[in-house]
Amino acid sequence: MLPPEPESSPVEVVSIARMAQGGRWRTEAMRSYDRPVLVWFTRGQGRLTVGGRNSGYGPHNMIFLPRQSMHGFSTTGPVLGSVVFLPDDESFDWPAEPLHMRLHEVQQQRELTGMIDAMQREVASGCQHAHRALTYHAGLLSVWLARKSDALADTHEAGHGRGGDSAAHRLAEAYTALVERDFRRADGVQHYASLLGVTPTHLSRVCRKVSGRPALDILTDRRHFEAKRLLKDTNVQIAVVAQQCGFASAAYFTRAFRARTGQSPSQFRNGA
Repeated sequence: MLPPEPESSPVEVVSIARMAQGGRWRTEAMRSYDRPVLVWFTRGQGRLTVGGRNSGYGPHNMIFLPRQSMHGFSTTGPVLGSVVFLPDDESFDWPAEPLHMRLHEVQQQRELTGMIDAMQREVASGCQHAHRALTYHAGLLSVWLARKSDALADTHEAGHGRGGDSAAHRLAEAYTALVERDFRRADGVQHYASLLGVTPTHLSRVCRKVSGRPALDILTDRRHFEAKRLLKDTNVQIAVVAQQCGFASAAYFTRAFRARTGQSPSQFRNGA
């Protein structure tokens, strides 16, 4: 079982293949983490959604996600790479916005792979000084990211939060940020549309245009990911899961969960 928000070490490295072993929902469903995350795709391709924006990825694509960044990615065939959970500490000065970098130069690919491999070795070493070493490795990675971000800031490859901005993109990003903040409340799309000063129809149309998903699907996906995480990774009672994930009642949660997954919450929790 993969802990979705590792806390035992300042850095945790998980292979994408291992993460996907828990089910496609582990990677595809909209979710966020309480610490920064770096995803390094070394092989394969698919679609990536970050902050309501949809784009493609392929080999040697690096994604950096600040804490609480809603995201998910689908795969087309086998995908290899690493997911690196990083320290949530202001002293590292991580990028404030998501970054999507395509590293074309072999030297850059080797640099990033080398840093991740070094962190993975420290995690596996069990050495009493590993915690301090991982902190220093994370610091070096933050410097590397800052340099690459500065170098790409004026290009179309700078990332989700910079190039190709538009009113539609900004609205989709604002919506996903509000969903991340409020999805535990039993409010529908009307609540978010009202906060954003638009109609639910317009909001849904924009979300579909930018991310390929209507507004309700983004909200529902976020709630169901959190519910699945709590069912699989904790012993929280099902009625409490329903309450914490924004469902109006345990009965409604059970009906909605079964309609989406074909299983009741208890069957999902006890299944493989």
